[in-house]
Amino acid sequence: MAEHTGPALDVALDDLGWQDMLAEIPEVAIPLVFRLLGETGCHASIINDVLGTERSATEYPLPMTGDLWLRWHRGTDTASPALDPELPLSQTDPGPLPKDALIRGRIALGWWLVGSSRAMLTLARTHALDRTQFGKPIASFQAVRHRLAETLVAIEGAEATLTAATVDLHTDSTVPHDDSLLRALLAKAAAGRAALITCRHTQQVHGGIGFTAEHSLHRHIRRAHMLDALLGSSRALTREAGALIGEQSHAPRLINL
Repeated sequence: MAEHTGPALDVALDDLGWQDMLAEIPEVAIPLVFRLLGETGCHASIINDVLGTERSATEYPLPMTGDLWLRWHRGTDTASPALDPELPLSQTDPGPLPKDALIRGRIALGWWLVGSSRAMLTLARTHALDRTQFGKPIASFQAVRHRLAETLVAIEGAEATLTAATVDLHTDSTVPHDDSLLRALLAKAAAGRAALITCRHTQQVHGGIGFTAEHSLHRHIRRAHMLDALLGSSRALTREAGALIGEQSHAPRLINL
């Protein structure tokens, strides 16, 4: 991922055995690979592999907040008019997306969001240690430290929720399907919320340089907003979770303490 992105990364991942990993150890493969996509800032079309149950070249329609449907194209680096122009996305017609595919996709995108959040936090921490004002690093100022601490707490909480949802989905066959749907929904919502918190705080820590094309922060921010909107934004999913809990008259425990 440090050397490839887009179609080249798709090929590299296939050569490394991505499809076999996804089939045999999805509870390891999905968190590992999608988190690294976020941490490195590259991209691949492997969300299509997660949504499908068999190896195929299918490109699945993806619902996006705002009543839009997008298609993530394979084998192309064509710029898209989307919020993140690096991603090969195009608008498409609505299509069927089974609940099982939606569960898997939300968990995968959640891990991608966590990876992007950690990348932004690392950039902000480095900048806070290197940037000096009044003769001392800005990392020594309480306002900066509190922003970074709040960011870390949000990321850690989202990762814990994602871990529980991933384990339940791939290793615990006793979890009811409706509970798996709700857990994946809440995990994606937590990851999206953590990413938006990270965007806000790290941008404040960076100041003006975070908006410049020369700095990589703005790329991660665009990516985070785009991924949050795919398969339901954190706000939309929170409202959907409330409706589901109301219908079921109970809320599943996300993590057994």
